[in-house]
Order: sequence, then C-alpha cells, then structure tokens
Amino acid sequence: MNTTNPAQGAKRWTADLIPDQTGRTFIVTGANSGLGYATTRELARRGAHVVMAVRDEAKGRRALEEIQAGAGRPVSLELRRVDLADLDSVRRFAEGLLADGTDVDVLVNNAGIMMPPRSLSPQGHESQFAANHLGHFALTGLLLDVIAAGRDPRVVTVSSTLHRQGRIRYDDLTGARSYSPISFYAQSKFANVLFGLELDRRLKAAGSPVRSLLAHPGYSDTNLQTTGPTGLMRSIMRIGNRFYAQHADVGALSQLYAATDPGARGGEFIGPDGWAENRGHPTVVRPVRPATDPADARRLWGLSEELTGVRYGLPPAS
Repeated sequence: MNTTNPAQGAKRWTADLIPDQTGRTFIVTGANSGLGYATTRELARRGAHVVMAVRDEAKGRRALEEIQAGAGRPVSLELRRVDLADLDSVRRFAEGLLADGTDVDVLVNNAGIMMPPRSLSPQGHESQFAANHLGHFALTGLLLDVIAAGRDPRVVTVSSTLHRQGRIRYDDLTGARSYSPISFYAQSKFANVLFGLELDRRLKAAGSPVRSLLAHPGYSDTNLQTTGPTGLMRSIMRIGNRFYAQHADVGALSQLYAATDPGARGGEFIGPDGWAENRGHPTVVRPVRPATDPADARRLWGLSEELTGVRYGLPPAS
C-alpha cells in the first residue's frame, strides 16, 4: 500500500534529485550488475566514492570500467571481492576495509541470489538465506562502528515484494525436509525486512546516528531472474522481464532515495509508487504485517548472531 510520495507532490523522484555526495563513501554489494550497477553509477556521478563489493572480480572490473567510461569525467570507484554466502569471505572483506582505514558512510545491502536449486553455503546454510540475509547481517554488524562515525550514516537493506509471502522456517532453515526455490527466496526477503526494522529499533534505542532503511525495486529487469531459476521458472522470468519488468535504472531509484535523500527516515520502506508496487518511482510503502512483529524480529536476530558469530552490542528495544 502506498503512502506519501517522497517528493511530496513536487515531482516524481529521480536520480537527478540525488544531492551532491562528494566526500561520502558508499559500499554497494552486488555492484557489478542490475540494481547494484545502476546504484553505483548514479552515486559515482554525484561525487561519491563507491566500494564495489562483488563476487566475480572479472565482471566487477568490466562494470567499473564501463561506469568510468560512461561518466564523462573522473569518478571514484574501488573494487573489492566478497561472497555474501560465505561468512569467511564476509569477514575477510570487512577486515580488509578496517585494516585499510576505509571510511564508510552508507552500506547498501543489495546483493542477492534468487530461486536457485537447493544448495548449501560453505557454513552449511541454505544458499538464499545465507547470501541474502546472513551475509548482510554479518557485514552490517562488522562495519557498524565505522558507519556510525560517518557523515549522515545509513544502512539500506534491499528486500522484495515477495517478502509478503515469506516466513522464517525455524524448524527447517536449510530446506532439508522440504525445499521450494520460491518459498526460500521469500523467506530470505522476509528476513531482510525483519532485520532492517529491528536494526532501526535498536539503533534508535541506543541513540545511534545511523539510519536503517529498507527498499525494494518492484519488478525490475535484472539478471537475478535468469541466473538463479531453472527450467520452466526461468522461461517465465525471461518473458516477464521482456514484456513487463521496468528497467533496472528505475528499480534502483528506491534504494538510491533511501541511501541519499535528506528526507529519508530510519525505519522507512521505500518502493515503487505504481500498481502493486511493481513499477514506478520511489514512495514510502508498508511491509506485510507479520514482518513488523518485534518478537519474531528478536528471535531472528538472536539466531542470526548465533549462526554468524557476529554480535552487535545493541540491546533490544524495550
């Protein structure tokens, strides 16, 4: 359900409204394609230094060079490797940033995988839950102190409209008993919302300057729909991408607004303003009611700390 438009009726919010980001550093996970690529390009155009966090360094290098070539002027980009599904890789990535003294103002938790056949991460977690939730939970916790020292610090976690169909399968997190690619993708996106809202509650309770926001791109044409699904589902996704999905440049506007607009507030969920939130420009939207349950969020938080070994030091909000 749509509420107020961030532009408050003046005009639809576009990348042209991104304020000057000179002097700010952003980390964008999954920066080499789709939403992450569009987000990185627009931030760099506005003067930001962007750490492109990618799993495939060759693809990341090509994306970096394309953005540089298309900018028409020097832009500040940096490539670093991380596999969000591998918690050891997440730790190495964070440790490298900390060792280099990298300042971080905004973390955009964008990377993800979508509806693959069942597989497990190196630590034994279901791959979608690992990459889409646990990896970003760990990365955020490992960098939170650095982010808190930043300028207008924010954490933006990217979810999906499919979070509406999600729930946490606490009794079968790995899908060992029953696995559906769609259901476990929805679980991971539901976890994103539980996490982003609980992070917001804890940050506010602690008096932290960091804002936690959520965003989703509606139905946007990215490689997620064609690299993860197999068989009939992949064919359906290809047709949907061709005839219905909006361009990734438009889909990325929600997370760009959440990451940069001065009016974006902690705890907000930003999504498209069109029918069923599938297409359109950024507006404040509402998560499905179960995803706003603080008790479930606390349970997932405790489980995530246990599974990742990353503890935030933020007590639950009363």
